[in-house]
Amino acid sequence: MPAPRIKPPALLVAESGADREGHGLKRTMGLFQLICFGVGAIVGTGIFVGLSDSVAKAGPAVVVSFVLAAITCVFTAFSFAELGGAIPVSGSSYSFAYAGLGESTAFLVGWCLLLEYGISISAVAVGWSQYVNELLHSLTGWQLPTALSAGPGDGGVVNLPAVIVIAMGCALLVRGVRESAGATAAMAAVKLAILVAFCAIGFYAFKDGNLTPFAPAGLGGIGAGTTAAFFSYIGFDAITTAGEEAKNPRRDIPLAILVCMGVVTLLYCAVALAAIGAIGGGQVAGRPAALSYVVNEVTGSTIGGGVIAFGAVVAIASVVLAVMYGQTRILMSMSRDGLIPRVFEKVSPKTATPVAGTLIVAVVFALPAAFASLDAVMNLCTIGTLAIMAVVNIAVIALRRREPGLARSFRVPLYPVVPLLGVGFCLYLMYETGWTTWIQFAVFLAVGLGVYAGYGRRNSRLAAATDGAEVTADAAERAPQGV
Repeated sequence: MPAPRIKPPALLVAESGADREGHGLKRTMGLFQLICFGVGAIVGTGIFVGLSDSVAKAGPAVVVSFVLAAITCVFTAFSFAELGGAIPVSGSSYSFAYAGLGESTAFLVGWCLLLEYGISISAVAVGWSQYVNELLHSLTGWQLPTALSAGPGDGGVVNLPAVIVIAMGCALLVRGVRESAGATAAMAAVKLAILVAFCAIGFYAFKDGNLTPFAPAGLGGIGAGTTAAFFSYIGFDAITTAGEEAKNPRRDIPLAILVCMGVVTLLYCAVALAAIGAIGGGQVAGRPAALSYVVNEVTGSTIGGGVIAFGAVVAIASVVLAVMYGQTRILMSMSRDGLIPRVFEKVSPKTATPVAGTLIVAVVFALPAAFASLDAVMNLCTIGTLAIMAVVNIAVIALRRREPGLARSFRVPLYPVVPLLGVGFCLYLMYETGWTTWIQFAVFLAVGLGVYAGYGRRNSRLAAATDGAEVTADAAERAPQGV
């Protein structure tokens, strides 16, 4: 068996220009912008729309489900923090896998990122459509007809609001990262304020009796609820895709990841407890726009629900923006390595953004948002994301052994226990997705391996070097080690 094609961290940094200005990208994001970007990528459909699905599975014990999902993410967040500080490039988990486990694994990670980010973009856009209708109804008493607000699988013709929010995100990303970061920060502040206000209303009407029975479906329900709740945390790894546009990536990326995870976990648990405590799990479970419904029931007015709907519209739009950003930067890194077509690596000298890649991403993911029912592939998105997280934890261990002298601005605590626990929790949640999802995932990976064998392996720039080992060594020696 041939040795895996591994690209050393120093070469990744040198090729990307990550310690300077990478491939035309500009360093405009500080710690505050990175934190807002992380919150923007995480807080959205999962809590505003997906809460009701998690409650349907776990009941009031959904709070435990959120904590278990958070623990899974926190273990992996430590690994992302270490690798994000050591290898501050746009490729995120794709680049980490390239440095730790080799090219074929990296390609499959990038392939799975199409699931994590691509399906997330489409699903989030569909959730945005629900709250747009809720907001319109609250303000005017009128809603968009089903034909224009749902795809054929959900009884409509085309989900027009979903297409609109993706188009708006695309337009903002094309303009420039400074404008995108500013908009994300503003939207993050709005949605945090809205969720804090929701908690105040929910806890005002809190009744202890609404929390019983606490776990109606037992441990199985909590496990299923954890898998559903995990979707609410997808996106925290997008912070590492800003490695080439952060002012001080080696310091700020690890810190931003850890701060975001702490804030989001506390917020999710508080929102779930407030919602169930106010009206009971039975009324929250399976209800669209659940947070608006809770406020309407507590206040006896549609005004409060309208405010929550406005917050959801802002929150979910910011997720679309942040996740699209992450997807375009990962594709840019894969294209730079020759594993996918070169169009994705081209950066406009005028806007310092990958315009062509952004437009392609917007069009490709607007189509399923407009016409497809995504419920059937949500577990596939979850298992793909968990697989990526497991690989990142393994990459930390591999790089600790292969590159012990690598400059690390953050180190995973209690190594190697924490990354091994991260792998274990990921495998447990992958198991909970069910065998049907495993079969779908196996087919998806098989297709990815076919694409890699047919295109990526043949066009790899690492393999195309006249003397790969010699080029790697020279580039690594020349690469700067600090920001």
